[in-house]
Amino acid sequence: MIDDWRSMNLANWEARVPLHTAPDGYDLAAFDDPEYLSAVVRYDLPRLGRLDGSDVVHLQCHIGTDTVSLARLGARSVTGLDFSPAALDAGRALSRRADADVRFVESDVAGAVRALGAACCDVVYTGIGALCWLPDIRQWAAVVADLLRPGGRLFMREGHPVLWAMCDPRPDGLLVLEYPYFETAGTVFVDHESYAGSGAITAPESVNFNHGLGEIFTALTAAGLTVIALEEHR
Repeated sequence: MIDDWRSMNLANWEARVPLHTAPDGYDLAAFDDPEYLSAVVRYDLPRLGRLDGSDVVHLQCHIGTDTVSLARLGARSVTGLDFSPAALDAGRALSRRADADVRFVESDVAGAVRALGAACCDVVYTGIGALCWLPDIRQWAAVVADLLRPGGRLFMREGHPVLWAMCDPRPDGLLVLEYPYFETAGTVFVDHESYAGSGAITAPESVNFNHGLGEIFTALTAAGLTVIALEEHR
């Protein structure tokens, strides 16, 4: 595994927070409308459904836009977990602004059970661009299984691992698999701009870990979960 992958990724995500909370970053003002949901959760809603009476854990919650949105679906409790202190501070500020009852906890995914307790929730939620930051997909699946109560469920929407393996658009228009599809020791990327907001990322290096579909779903079933739906989007 690449040395210092965690410290590199933490510095990268800490540096993204001021870009994502800037006026041209995430639309935080939209949460002043008590009916507003993030675009991610709105898209997920037909498959996710209402969360009335459920205790929900959102892994890798970043600044909490999706976490606050989950709280607006009737959940009994919502906890966002992330390893970035700056992101969690932004999430707490957003939850106060949105008048949402959300708890934010600082931890790596690997330490989630220690931080939150075993069998603590009915739903684990994880969103786009989360798994690629985790070096061991079997460890992630085991954490999810340990967090869930009997009968609980994982809801995941992710970028397709084939997409993560593709290079940036090429002048000749070819689709090329340039990066690993299966889990490896990690790939270093240098991105000076983030996907939201403007300005340079002051810590541009990061380490990504791809995981093939087979690796992901084998890990989940090995951890004792039952796959009830798998949908690939166009």
